[in-house]
Amino acid sequence: MNEQAETVVYPRGNQERSETSLGELARLFLKLGTIAFGGPAAHIAMMEDEIVKRRRWLDHQQFLDLLGATNLIPGPNSTEMAIHIGLVRAGWKGLVVAGSCFILPAMLIVWVLAALYVRYGSLPEATFLLYGIKPVIIAIVVQALWGLGKSAVKGPLTALVGVTVMVLFFHGMNEILLLFAAGFITMAIENLWRGWKQGTHSVAGFSVLSIFSVSAELSSPIALTTTVPVSLLKLTLFFLKIGSVLFGSGYVLLAFLRADLVDRWHWLTDQQLLDAVAIGQFTPGPVFTTATFIGYLIAGSPGAILATVGIFLPAFVLDWFTAVLALISAVLVFRIKINSAWLVLGGGLIGLASKLLA
Repeated sequence: MNEQAETVVYPRGNQERSETSLGELARLFLKLGTIAFGGPAAHIAMMEDEIVKRRRWLDHQQFLDLLGATNLIPGPNSTEMAIHIGLVRAGWKGLVVAGSCFILPAMLIVWVLAALYVRYGSLPEATFLLYGIKPVIIAIVVQALWGLGKSAVKGPLTALVGVTVMVLFFHGMNEILLLFAAGFITMAIENLWRGWKQGTHSVAGFSVLSIFSVSAELSSPIALTTTVPVSLLKLTLFFLKIGSVLFGSGYVLLAFLRADLVDRWHWLTDQQLLDAVAIGQFTPGPVFTTATFIGYLIAGSPGAILATVGIFLPAFVLDWFTAVLALISAVLVFRIKINSAWLVLGGGLIGLASKLLA
């Protein structure tokens, strides 16, 4: 028997709409987590078809509003979209149910594949299968990065910053420092340029540049020649960091994983990392379940669980952080009239601090 939805009044406007039951949310997102192949864009398209067109739980504009909020916070986009939909339709319980049910099928599938890989991965049949899959995965990642690059490069400045970041990354500089520094420097130069054109000379840009220069001096590449001992705590904190700072699709995940797991700590080989990415690509659900596979390779079943929890947990937590930060910013803009450049800089620093201290 189908569960009946109860009618509740939401505080936004005078419109009444039905609240979705937890059972309905669980069934839908378990289904999507099992059949949603193709990456975040495909997942979100399937969610729109189910939620906007078939069930009419949200209208198109509400769906786009949630998608916009999802793009403002780090973490796996399609999983965060499931979390937002669950929150809107059934409150905090819906948030947990929708997000967990979307992640669970993919996690279990990848977990089983990881166990099979450890046991049978060296057999000739498995080796030949992965040998044929890996070139295809490389081509898919290159195509995705090319598309991301074309959309991200808005002019000579962003192109120069992108090339500089890539060179510094391959020379061993910390990727998180590069991520935030590139954003701050681009913002600073744009503000300085606009200030010169308008006849004002803001010092905000120089502040950011000086911050970056000091950070660059303190961050020198460290060459590790020995393997760092495996620790469940270190593994969990690593994936917690990834889930807290990584924007965009799962394709961006590859650079973060290789920098620490292969180059710095030597917990994985390049071949194992590429196999993990391949598994994440041809299984349904979030691409971030690559973490489940990697966790199992490094530390067995406990590693699989902790890596999965670590990479997905920030997606459940950051909704409130983002909302509070947006509310404070709105008050500062409309009431105190603080310059927006300072707000952007302050928000970036608060975000960076929250991730480093997490």
